[in-house]
Amino acid sequence: MAEAAMRARALEIFRAGVAAADPARAVRRALDARPLPAPGARGRRVVIAAGKAARAMMAAALEVTGPSAGALVVTNHENARPLAGAEVLGAGHPVPDAAGARAAERVLAAVSGLGADDRVLVLLSGGASALLPAPVEGVSLADKAEVNRLLLASGADITEMNLVRQALSRIKGGGLVRAAHPAPVTALILSDVIGDDLRVVASGPTCPPIGTRADAVAALRARGLWERVPQSVRRALTELPDPPPPPPPADNRLVGSNAMSLAAMGQAAGVAPEPAPLVGDVAEAAARVVASLDGPGIRLFGGETTVVVRGEGLGGRNQELALRVALLAEAAGWAGPWVFLSGGTDGRDGPTDAAGGLVDDGTLARIRAAGRDPAADLARNDSYPALKAAGDLLVTGPTGTNVADLQVLIRG
Repeated sequence: MAEAAMRARALEIFRAGVAAADPARAVRRALDARPLPAPGARGRRVVIAAGKAARAMMAAALEVTGPSAGALVVTNHENARPLAGAEVLGAGHPVPDAAGARAAERVLAAVSGLGADDRVLVLLSGGASALLPAPVEGVSLADKAEVNRLLLASGADITEMNLVRQALSRIKGGGLVRAAHPAPVTALILSDVIGDDLRVVASGPTCPPIGTRADAVAALRARGLWERVPQSVRRALTELPDPPPPPPPADNRLVGSNAMSLAAMGQAAGVAPEPAPLVGDVAEAAARVVASLDGPGIRLFGGETTVVVRGEGLGGRNQELALRVALLAEAAGWAGPWVFLSGGTDGRDGPTDAAGGLVDDGTLARIRAAGRDPAADLARNDSYPALKAAGDLLVTGPTGTNVADLQVLIRG
């Protein structure tokens, strides 16, 4: 298979995975399979959608359930387009902003004061955690944003991050269910978390918390961050009591996930995906990718790696993974042709306009011809300009969904 054809094939397989996470299709499928309980005689339905796929999920839900007097969408600014029948609010991601704080208060107000005859439908997708910052008493939005920044730079995984986020939030860790009580809550959840622990998706606004505030303190200490987080955060985690459990539990339904998208990629490629997710340190993940194929063939991965930030460069975990694979393939003496794609299903990798990278056996030569040193770029976490110099950025634009990351390796 020629290199150009291999690149096209990798893109085709990746797009099959993204398409399988189509949020509107997932919502319709879930509501057709199990219709929602109707409001009581004097009740109404409130629909809240939050996350990168929130707008599409809301549109599909309103098609099935009909108009709702309280339909509110909170999504990232890039996806915040008007939607008939709902109010759409834009918010910051991955760093929470003031617009997100205002949106969180609107969400809490929308579900507060409801009765037992009312029904709440919550549509959750990846990104909702950052989009709905509702800090506990004494903690400012700037303080929460600083904790988020420190956790991201430390290489903390999504479970660790959401453990801490829940402990500092009035919405996360079941807070939305507590606010809506006594109205029953149904949640349709598009998971961006590997393993689909629903307490972790969007920091679990409709689920019990991952752990206690003491657990959050232990996680920050383990990452060496306890003395670096703001004093208000240390005070909140050590002096505030843990909130009560959500009464009663919500009806949480998983409607889409990385595993489902990976299965769709397998069908498109005609091969079985790798069974173990590609998670953990990005350097170890790159080594695993290169070791997975010692000759012609296709390997498919899904997961979410972590990057420890050591430099001031620009990039994201998928771009860094792609560049690392290119360097390891060169070190292993791979002869071409080969291609490797790593992309975020939401279309955005880190604070960049790229979803990830699509590299091949000529990538490093193109980077060096542009006057750059790819190993030095990697050392300062500067994968974006390196891949841009090679013409190997994967740019899809916002996809309107998010089920973590997908990878395709093809050797000819």
